[in-house]
Amino acid sequence: MDDAVRRLAERLLKTGFEELPEREQRVIRRIARRTVVSRDLSLPSERATLGERLADRVAAFGGSWTFILGFLALLLLWMALNSLLLPLVAAGGFDAYPYIFLNLMLSMLAALQAPVIMMSQNRQAQKDREAAAHDYEVNLKAELEIMGLHEKLDHLRQDQLTQMLVRQEEQIRLLTRLLAERQQDPSERSR
Repeated sequence: MDDAVRRLAERLLKTGFEELPEREQRVIRRIARRTVVSRDLSLPSERATLGERLADRVAAFGGSWTFILGFLALLLLWMALNSLLLPLVAAGGFDAYPYIFLNLMLSMLAALQAPVIMMSQNRQAQKDREAAAHDYEVNLKAELEIMGLHEKLDHLRQDQLTQMLVRQEEQIRLLTRLLAERQQDPSERSR
């Protein structure tokens, strides 16, 4: 099998197998074994840690309309309670205008949410790099398979041309013999 892999690399990529990068060696091995390169990258990864999965969920929720509208409702409720309802019950409300405690909470939320979203973005960038590498392998395999098919078609065409030339030579030989026989037989001339 190793010899077949080396010949395949030399034939298709015009280089030695050992000189190829690892992913191209992997593609050549899969072509030689006739195995599939493509896989579904959208399936969830089992390698993700709890923190990574949590970061992905926080980023997905933090960037949704549900979060934006819910957070807007919470802010409006906070302001209504502290500006309209609580001053009627207590002196000045819990967090009177300019809502210093609310600003503190929003700052803390932003300070925590930003790194979590960045972790999720880093994971997504890694997934994108893996997807690009996978696309390269699939495209390389497809290109090499097409090159192999072209070689097979060229070989078949060459065989057909060779067979046609052999048949033509046989026909020419038969015609030459027929002409020679006609020239030798005087009874054929009178006809």
